[in-house]
Amino acid sequence: MKIPPAAALQLMHRSHYATLASHSSQQPGYPYATVLPYVLDAQHRPLLLISALAEHTRNLLADGRCSLSIVENGAEDVQAGARLTLLADAVRIEPETALRARCCRYLPAAEDLLQLDFMFFRLQPLRVRYIGGVGRMGWLGQAELDTLPVLPLEQEASLLQQARVVDGIQLLGLDAYGVDYRVDEQAAHRRQEWPDGLASSADFASAVLAELARLQP
Repeated sequence: MKIPPAAALQLMHRSHYATLASHSSQQPGYPYATVLPYVLDAQHRPLLLISALAEHTRNLLADGRCSLSIVENGAEDVQAGARLTLLADAVRIEPETALRARCCRYLPAAEDLLQLDFMFFRLQPLRVRYIGGVGRMGWLGQAELDTLPVLPLEQEASLLQQARVVDGIQLLGLDAYGVDYRVDEQAAHRRQEWPDGLASSADFASAVLAELARLQP
């Protein structure tokens, strides 16, 4: 079945955490699964901030092949809701200033954790298996993922600086598909998707600023 890439991307942006499966270094041949938060970069690739002492960190350093499973937030019937599995190669990175700032907006404890033994990994996607509900499923390949629209970090930073929002809203990140924000410093973030066609608009920046001004707690 032909899967619209935007559906998978929106699910990744809406979710706050995922299940990471790595290759166990303690029990070779067995997958090791754990739940953890993630942040997406400008190219919609998951970033993980994990401790050197964690079992999954040791696993990824020994073998970067992994998968990330994401489930729709609040789904009453998990088999009827949207979900996906991302097959990827995990690579340890030192994020540039703008990317580090984006991660710290989503993960307020990141600055303190980075003073300890925590490190960043980027998941380089290979394929995505997306399930939008019963009978609606399919694969997205790397070529399709690589052609998705992106919002450069420099433009995101500029828009965040220009944005005017109502009291109580904290903007976390912008991308080609929508905005993530918190209300009154709540832990979980909210997601507002852009209207259809905005990503390809010739006046993208002005349209985004107008959308941000209309956000409500």
